[in-house]
Amino acid sequence: MNIAVLGASQKSDRASNQAVKRLVEAGHTVFPVHPGLDAIDGIKAYANLSDLPEPVDTVTVYLSAKNSDRLAKELVNCGARRVIFNPGAENSTLADQLQSRGMHVIEACTLVLLSSGQFNEA
Repeated sequence: MNIAVLGASQKSDRASNQAVKRLVEAGHTVFPVHPGLDAIDGIKAYANLSDLPEPVDTVTVYLSAKNSDRLAKELVNCGARRVIFNPGAENSTLADQLQSRGMHVIEACTLVLLSSGQFNEA
């Protein structure tokens, strides 16, 4: 499964960095998205969702509502089937927009979903 990590960080103590690593370990193709980074742990990073080289099934969001609001158009048009808003990244207005476009939106922790074996099912 192709996964975009929106708001990925190269700081190892950040949940978004841990998500990149854990998603790779779980066998997913991961695309970290952060405009200021070239790579995270050797994985090429992309400035925005529209730069991704392949379609993604899921976008897992690690941005505040203020920051994800600015990316609403990109998220709506990225073609993902599912968007996960991680704790602290909840954005009900954007979630409503995405759901109205047929996307499956959940508020959950990607790391917990992975740990509990529910990531592929959620």
